[in-house]
Amino acid sequence: MITAIVMIKADVDRIPEVAEAIAEIDGVSEVYSVTGGIDLIAIVRVRKHEELAEVIPGRVNKIPGVSSSDTHIAFHAYSQHDLESAFSLGL
Repeated sequence: MITAIVMIKADVDRIPEVAEAIAEIDGVSEVYSVTGGIDLIAIVRVRKHEELAEVIPGRVNKIPGVSSSDTHIAFHAYSQHDLESAFSLGL
C-alpha cells in the first residue's frame, strides 16, 4: 500500500465543502481541516504509484475551491496504531 500525505490550500469560504468532496474520492482515507499555512490535509492510500496520478491531480486538484496542493509520499510508517493492529491479528 502506498500512502501519500496531501497538503491542500482551498478557498477559505469553501473549506467544508472542499473537504467533504475530497473525502468522497476513492483512495482518500481521511481529510483533516488544520491550522497553519494550509487548510486541509488528505491521506491517500492506493495500491500502485500510477493510482496517485488518478487520485491527486486527476480528482483532488480538480475540485472547485482547491487552489493548490503539495504531495508527500511516505517511505515507512512508524505508528503505535499500526503495531497494535498487527498484534490484534495474532502476528
